[in-house]
Amino acid sequence: MRNDIQFQALHRDGILMLANCWDGGSARIAALAGAKALATSSAAVAWGHGYGDGSQLPTALLLETVRDIVRASDLPLTVDIEDGYSADPEVVGQFVGQLLQAGVVGINIEDGGSPPELLARKIAAARATADAAGIELFINARCDVYLRGLAEPGARVAETLRRAAIYQAAGASGLFAPGVTDEGEIAALAQGSSMPLNVLARTNLAPPARLAALGVRRLSAGSAPAEAMLGRLRVYMERFQQSGAIDDEQSFSYGPLNQLMSTAR
Repeated sequence: MRNDIQFQALHRDGILMLANCWDGGSARIAALAGAKALATSSAAVAWGHGYGDGSQLPTALLLETVRDIVRASDLPLTVDIEDGYSADPEVVGQFVGQLLQAGVVGINIEDGGSPPELLARKIAAARATADAAGIELFINARCDVYLRGLAEPGARVAETLRRAAIYQAAGASGLFAPGVTDEGEIAALAQGSSMPLNVLARTNLAPPARLAALGVRRLSAGSAPAEAMLGRLRVYMERFQQSGAIDDEQSFSYGPLNQLMSTAR
């Protein structure tokens, strides 16, 4: 089955778990852990190259990362492209074309603080590019109403659904509402749109089985895996600088790790 078709199908039943990766090595770790598909975190990719999150990463480096992941794994890949790295929908469409050529079958694209009509135009450009290439691109429209507090608490469900309708009409495939944690609001979002609902993992979020029952079809870890890894790396390096110690009970030892990375696709 083609990866784009497979990725679409993963949103129809149950809940798709995406522990976001940032390079070929972390993609292989995700696959080893049982991932059915791969997703990047924009923050994790940017940090891996020494850049800050927030559209600061040069697109050439993102494309290089994408090619590295596709080389390392044959799982379907969706990529976080933030705001598309441009305010010009035509430029966004052209960049999506480069991603498709690299093997991407899904994107996350966000509205942020911009008017929803701008994201709609970007989505339409991305959809036109994908249609011309004959690829069923999964366009996950990230609505930042919750994350940025773009509406009063009691109005956030309605505002998110209003934007979701605009994005769906433009060609979006899914709705991503990062920041929502209330079960009643999650259920209302899932019922209020025919697009699969994606939420972002939080410490106070319901477990996956409960989220699936509420109608969620996709759960993303976001930048959390990279935060955890970089946090442990910081502690390890500080400890080494202070004591020279290299022991770590959670380390992935050289032999098995090298074998995993040496395995052909």
